[in-house]
Amino acid sequence: MVVSQFLVLAAALFAMGVYGLLIRRNIVLILLSVELMLNAVNINLVAFESMIVTTEALGQVFAIFVITVAAAEVGVGLAIVLMIFRNRQSANVDELDLMRY
Repeated sequence: MVVSQFLVLAAALFAMGVYGLLIRRNIVLILLSVELMLNAVNINLVAFESMIVTTEALGQVFAIFVITVAAAEVGVGLAIVLMIFRNRQSANVDELDLMRY
């Protein structure tokens, strides 16, 4: 396959992630949108590394680091979401400003 096809796929995934980040009000769906954006970055890393073939496979290594950071982000993010849901009985982003009081 041609690299441009992977770049178009990554751009579409990133655009869906940005759309979900801006439109959604539920915290879990916002985290899911961030994960979509990180997956688009991973596709770009691997696609560009396939263009510039090296013996170190730097694109794949960076993609693995991004996956690791994304897994840690999901763990911490879901823990925060659960604590907010226990305190407020809602996972709506608009109601988070009430936690200041």
